[in-house]
Amino acid sequence: MLTNNEYAAHAAKIAEIASEAARGFFRGRLGVEFKADESPVTQADKGIEADIRAYLAEHFPDNGIFGEEHGIEGGDREHLWVIDPIDGTRSFLSGNPMFGFLLAYLNGGVPQVGVIAMPALHETFIGVKGQGATLQGQPISSSTQTALDRAILYVNEGEKIYRDYPTIFEQLIRAGQTRRFSYDCYPHALVAAGHVDAVVDYDLQPYDYLPVSVVVEAAGGVISDWRGDQLTLNSDGRVVSAATPELHAELLALVNGSS
Repeated sequence: MLTNNEYAAHAAKIAEIASEAARGFFRGRLGVEFKADESPVTQADKGIEADIRAYLAEHFPDNGIFGEEHGIEGGDREHLWVIDPIDGTRSFLSGNPMFGFLLAYLNGGVPQVGVIAMPALHETFIGVKGQGATLQGQPISSSTQTALDRAILYVNEGEKIYRDYPTIFEQLIRAGQTRRFSYDCYPHALVAAGHVDAVVDYDLQPYDYLPVSVVVEAAGGVISDWRGDQLTLNSDGRVVSAATPELHAELLALVNGSS
């Protein structure tokens, strides 16, 4: 039986493989297809996930895998790996370096290890449940900000929030001392590293939020769905991450209409 730190060592190796592969595709000629929901997928997405599945099949043949591009295999197994080969495909295909690679290891449905790798930035964030988070092997921690009116706030998927929750959107664009509109995983990594205080996110899938949840929590932050419930494979994709419980509570009040 491996320890979480041993799983984390494998996760770090997988991130190296994925990051190197992504850099090989980045700003090259990509074959782009569109899924049923009109989101793009590239040859890189499919190729990277295939490489990671091959690694996991070799080293963890009895573990389940849930990947964005190739679906679930062994989803009912105790040990499950969750993969997003390129988080931010629209950034990737347009030459924007703000795309990531996401990986989580779950035991009994509970995330134990999470990776946020930023291949074009040569940054890898790793979180291990109860044991801290690192960037390039060095410890990181979330900020100590407790007040929303003094916080650096990032709003992910703002146009979708505006479409579905216009009142909440109107409050978000007035919240925080400084705010930025953003996408994908990097804002959550910046919460873990203490540069950003909070992120409100929307319309995510398990392979988007489970990896970042471990990194944020291991760094001392708080992350949940908009109701304040723990993130699981069955969460609805509405996510709030924050540096402190106090700041998290303020944002939950805002998105639930009680601010």
